[in-house]
Amino acid sequence: MASTGKQDIAQKYPWIESYPKEIDWAEKISVYPVYEMLERTVKDYADRPAFDFLGKKWNWGQIGAQVNTLAKGLQQLGVTKGIKVGLFLPNSPYFLVSYYAVLRAGGTVVNYNPLYAERELVHQIEDSETDIMITSNLKILTDKIDVMLSETRLDKVVLCRFTDILPFPKNILFKLVKCSELSANKFSDRYVWFDQITNNDGKPDPVQVDPVYDTAVIQYTGGTTGVPKGAELTHGNVVANVEQAVKWFYHSKYGEEKILGVLPFFHVFAMTAVMNKAVRGAFEIIALPRFDLNQTLKLIHKKKPNYFPAVPAIYSAINNHPDQAKYDLTSLRYCISGGAPLPVEVKKSFEAKTGCVVIEGYGLSESSPVVCANPIEGMNKAGSIGMPFPGTTVEIVNPDDKKTRMEVGERGELCAKGPQIMKGYWNAKNATELTIRDGFLYTGDIAVMDEDGYFFIVDRIKDLIITNGYNVYPRHVEEAIYLHPSVEECIVAGIPDEQRGEIVKAWIKTKDGRDLTEEDIKTFLEDKISRMETPRKIEIRTEPLPKTMIGKLSRKDILAQEKAE
Repeated sequence: MASTGKQDIAQKYPWIESYPKEIDWAEKISVYPVYEMLERTVKDYADRPAFDFLGKKWNWGQIGAQVNTLAKGLQQLGVTKGIKVGLFLPNSPYFLVSYYAVLRAGGTVVNYNPLYAERELVHQIEDSETDIMITSNLKILTDKIDVMLSETRLDKVVLCRFTDILPFPKNILFKLVKCSELSANKFSDRYVWFDQITNNDGKPDPVQVDPVYDTAVIQYTGGTTGVPKGAELTHGNVVANVEQAVKWFYHSKYGEEKILGVLPFFHVFAMTAVMNKAVRGAFEIIALPRFDLNQTLKLIHKKKPNYFPAVPAIYSAINNHPDQAKYDLTSLRYCISGGAPLPVEVKKSFEAKTGCVVIEGYGLSESSPVVCANPIEGMNKAGSIGMPFPGTTVEIVNPDDKKTRMEVGERGELCAKGPQIMKGYWNAKNATELTIRDGFLYTGDIAVMDEDGYFFIVDRIKDLIITNGYNVYPRHVEEAIYLHPSVEECIVAGIPDEQRGEIVKAWIKTKDGRDLTEEDIKTFLEDKISRMETPRKIEIRTEPLPKTMIGKLSRKDILAQEKAE
């Protein structure tokens, strides 16, 4: 007997039968300019809490007003469509305001990691064509930006006073006790203070944005070559992923929820799952400038957040904190895990200690980032990345021919198609054509789909190292190590670690007659790569490193040796 159309669809997309009844997987996802999310929230929830930063608070009306004044100030600096504005900031209200102000002014946001080494900043500024940078007057940031003004195309810097966002008396004490952490006043005409540029009527010029075509964010990622690439996320990509998340978390109450922001906003996971989702739902963001375990536990205990997106290493650290039982963590309802595979034992332990649901998802910078997630109710399969987000099609294909579709239970490369998939890589046509084919994003990850339509990542094609949720590219680290005059051969790879998922290890063969120590290498790398990329383990050898039959250094063989040892 011939199958019906409905049966054919269910066979092709097995997740339909398992999908939450509250969500229509096939529903068309609406898109619009990113800044409209904030405008709607300001209109409907102006008096609701928006941001709590170390005890100082803002409501959505205040955030909206600052966005408008900064947007006009940026326009007066020359920001129009096509102008790239970098955000070199830790988590703070400045990040949220700057992000939306750049987009409201018509510009494109380029996210920068504050831990970047100067070498990495130079590449990203030049590659992205960043002309204006927004940063804070913290010395650790401005020391690097001072160099960028002389070595790159960077032309203007907007400086935000860190003490202006601290509550009393922390703002006074910081100036007295930690004044050495603040940079000296900048008198060059290439610097402008945030409070100067926002001294206007708050009426920026209207900007016509095509959400399907116009780029909102250039989010840097990378590949096995180690060459960072900028994923162009359009306004439509960013908004679509937020709208998909809103549908997924259908129990959320607008204007009432609290979300904990300890993941860095410059990372695509936190950009969407924390910052933009909070804007869309009028959540209150409770943020730390960086993750600190003790501070995080105190915030959950005192501030009672409901949502807590994090990487597995953070959940594991809380599980293993010796005083964890002293803190009340029962306000947490939904914890969204991403950035790295979530160990089953970490998930179960955290849920047992808090009573919340830990939802593992999957995504990439190229997909804004979420592709799949476990449902908030029903089957939440440990070890699975869940089912496709609404409006998203996921297929498993033969990684060798890229065309043959694999069946249920068969391993292959995970490919995704949906409104959140990037426009392409910035100024990298060939890389775009290799990664996006017929609208599908080829992720490079090996996965399998079960009979319920749940997906499981089983391996990675790429040699990408994921440590504490951060992407580290071996070739990039290797290139920095090779700059040392005593290094002859080098292999960098990730090795398993209970706390971080993986850690970076380097195997180095020295040139004959040269002496080299682990500390020598770490000191040498301090100004060349970021701390998260610096190998935690370094093995110095005098014998050649393993090679393939054609003489190529073999990462596979070095890892096999490591495992045997």
